[in-house]
Amino acid sequence: MIVEQMMTTNVVTLQASHTIKDAINLLREKKIRHLPITDHDGHVVGIVSDRDIKEATPSNLLEGQHQDVYATTLEEIMTKNPVIGHPLDFVEEVATTFYDQQIGCLPIVSGGKLVGIVTETDLLYKYIELTGAHQPGSQIEVRVPNKPGILFEVSKVFHDHHSNVLSVLVYPDKQNDDNKILVFRVKTMNPLGIIEDIRKEGFDVLWPNMPGMTN
Repeated sequence: MIVEQMMTTNVVTLQASHTIKDAINLLREKKIRHLPITDHDGHVVGIVSDRDIKEATPSNLLEGQHQDVYATTLEEIMTKNPVIGHPLDFVEEVATTFYDQQIGCLPIVSGGKLVGIVTETDLLYKYIELTGAHQPGSQIEVRVPNKPGILFEVSKVFHDHHSNVLSVLVYPDKQNDDNKILVFRVKTMNPLGIIEDIRKEGFDVLWPNMPGMTN
């Protein structure tokens, strides 16, 4: 999936000449946490977050004593030259950027101009959506040999049971590099028959693995 398919395109922005008070009002009104700062031509010149504002403003108990702080321009508190993304970037690459750069949002730029934004909340929701975790179902974890064609072999069991697989994730087996872990999200609330047949095929079901279930 590319960023263009998940980014927010109706982006709320301010300019560097706006004040902290302007930003506070807009963040509260739109119920957002990040504001891209653009110039008159739509180029991204900075980012202001709710954390930036909290660090720059006094406690609510002292708010009335420091009114001049709220007139401070955003240019003085914004993160300049922020990390940016492109609409054709892959979501996996963007997630890596969030992790490596420790950022909470990513302005999406095309042709030098702001066209969208992706936040950490957007990424989290997309992960939930892609894994099918928001739908009723069951999770089955299977340890398999790390060899070509193994996913097809396990998938035949689901096909034989006419079971709808919502998602498949592949993890390394930390205990043995010769294996990998397949995590299936299946659209059924009773996967016992599937699990039994997976085991009959010689595969190791890691989850569910409760008392009374045969290995």
